[in-house]
Amino acid sequence: MRDNRIHEALAYDDVLLVPQYSEIESRSQVSLTTDMGNGLVLNLPVIASPMDTISGPAMCSVLDNAGGIGILHRYNTVEKQVENVRTAIDEGARNVGVAVGVTGDYLLRALSAIDAGANVVCVDVAHGHHVLVREAIKTLREAMGQDFHIMAGNVATLEGFDALSSWGADSIRCNIGGGSICTTRIQTGHGVPGLHTLFECASSENAGRVKIIADGGLRSSGDIVKAYAAGADVVMLGSMLAGTTESCGELIHEYNPVTGKRESKKVYRGMASPEAQNDWRGRTSSIEGISATVPFKGEATPILSKLEGGIRSGLSYSGAVSIPELHSKARFVRQTPAGRAESGAHVLKGY
Repeated sequence: MRDNRIHEALAYDDVLLVPQYSEIESRSQVSLTTDMGNGLVLNLPVIASPMDTISGPAMCSVLDNAGGIGILHRYNTVEKQVENVRTAIDEGARNVGVAVGVTGDYLLRALSAIDAGANVVCVDVAHGHHVLVREAIKTLREAMGQDFHIMAGNVATLEGFDALSSWGADSIRCNIGGGSICTTRIQTGHGVPGLHTLFECASSENAGRVKIIADGGLRSSGDIVKAYAAGADVVMLGSMLAGTTESCGELIHEYNPVTGKRESKKVYRGMASPEAQNDWRGRTSSIEGISATVPFKGEATPILSKLEGGIRSGLSYSGAVSIPELHSKARFVRQTPAGRAESGAHVLKGY
């Protein structure tokens, strides 16, 4: 019989973590090192999203230097993606990922990128709980063997997470429709709030063996800490890295008549936006994203350093010296709308 019950699902702003007794005397005592499996170890568990305005060779290089990893987007030719892999090796990146689809040249793309030096392949589609993803993971695993890291997604449910786990993924991108320039939930009516997705996926018997990637909807280091606390092993970022020197978005200089100053911005767009679709395949189909501009932020390294500091502080508030310890120690409370208002800076809001 069909289950017509409506279940409550929480988003990041609906909750706070409860501060707990801590013996951590310095944030330097907190270890963020995360073993993602099959040879991928991250000292900063942050991944740059495979978007054509985010992840190119420069972003991969800066993420690797910070201890994370970038995933080179797939919206170009195989030859161009191979060139991008080689450029990121030339710039000193040790860990470099590449995104592939599930049809057409995806196997050639993966094998060519691996031959050029990539050590992670990401099966990159909007709806990962799908037969074509199953076949793609199976094909890639047969071609690359059992000791190569395959990332896949996206999923929004426990059933989706367990399916991709059984199909052979080492890590899974969890969240559908939560990105800042994604309109999937509006266009299709489908999706699950990101925090609820993490709670669901973390309840899987496969969690731990298969790593959970919180992907989308993260706006601050506090949200990242909440994602880890809910069960994520690593986070994937788009908007928080958009507008940086290393992002691939076009740099635009505009005159602001209000301030009388010239302002610099960068393009940031969803890969299902009409602009992106027209650029990479010459047509549009299902439009589930938008294109926008964001203020130019400068180099990504200070941003990543600030995020790392916030994450380390966040773990220390729960008395946790590692992300696995945070998984076991974290205590959440739900906050009311008044609590959300109180949580933000409100000195000028008359709160």
